[in-house]
Amino acid sequence: MRSNLLRVMRTLAVLALVSGAARAQELKKVSKSEGLNNATTKVQPDYPSMARQLKIEGPVELEAVVTESGAVEKVNIVSGNPLLTRPAAEAVRKWKFAPFTAEGKAIKALVPVSMSFKL
Repeated sequence: MRSNLLRVMRTLAVLALVSGAARAQELKKVSKSEGLNNATTKVQPDYPSMARQLKIEGPVELEAVVTESGAVEKVNIVSGNPLLTRPAAEAVRKWKFAPFTAEGKAIKALVPVSMSFKL
């Protein structure tokens, strides 16, 4: 009984490793410069009126998940003032990219994006 349990646990561990490796291969992490070079359409964020009134400035760091076709599928907020991160993320969702490739095939990519809000 115990040996069966060990076999099942080993099998599950191997499946978890294989599944994690497959997911990691699906999403290529690219550099900021490579991401900017592949950006074909960049929408600038609106400066939030509340941030403007409070004279809030600063950097916002994001990660965009870009599909094989070059569309932004998801935007992750990495850092920045909460009043600034939302409009930055909304703008990046509208960006378009030339497809990223690996071994001649279009792939999903994780693209770091930096924005700076200044009055």
